[in-house]
Amino acid sequence: MERLHKVIADSGLCSRRKAEKLMLEGKVTVDGEVVKTLGTKVSKNAEILVEGKPLPTVEYEYYVLYKPEGFVSTTSDEKGRKTVIDLVHTSSRIYPVGRLDYDTSGVLLLTNDGAFNQEMIHPKHKIEKEYQVTVEGLLRKETSLKLSRGIHIDGKKTARSRIRNVEYNTQKMTTRCHLIITEGRYHQVKKMFEQVGHPVTKLKRIRFGIITLDGMKKGEVRHLKPHELKQLHALTLK
Repeated sequence: MERLHKVIADSGLCSRRKAEKLMLEGKVTVDGEVVKTLGTKVSKNAEILVEGKPLPTVEYEYYVLYKPEGFVSTTSDEKGRKTVIDLVHTSSRIYPVGRLDYDTSGVLLLTNDGAFNQEMIHPKHKIEKEYQVTVEGLLRKETSLKLSRGIHIDGKKTARSRIRNVEYNTQKMTTRCHLIITEGRYHQVKKMFEQVGHPVTKLKRIRFGIITLDGMKKGEVRHLKPHELKQLHALTLK
């Protein structure tokens, strides 16, 4: 089940805001009934007509982007900043699966498939995200254990995580490590290390599920391969 205005927008017919306007004007029907209530959810098999016409047939697209720093993970930006959509050449209405911060680089999936998007970001599926993190100070083993067991940020304890490949730079007094989490909370990685006194100075996501940056350059984009889609879907069934 998905929200009606989102289904309309995902078809490429119009924006979500325009879809809501059409609903309020009584121009949208679901299985023959006019639907004006915003937030209404519909099934995949529902017959949806907009101004008496069926929605366009959607050809789903799936991409992997090696996101560079300096791009926002949205479809548009009120501040006029460059978005990740600018890096993908397609006429379809795609959007990022989750987000990476403006100053964060790494693996980012993009699609126009709403169901796939929900599968990938829903916390119950616990899909691993691996980050290469550089922080201020020398990260002690006790602190790493504390992080991996879960700490409270924004009033809620984080799920268990893993820290590995720890490297120290005693000249710069910094630590580089890999952090593996199964959540995707707002600014989570930065807030976790900030909470234990080690502000993040550089952050890159090097893996999303089974997808890595292998063979890719910053700013490069490619289609997800059929076997990768199958493997990603399999992760949600565990």
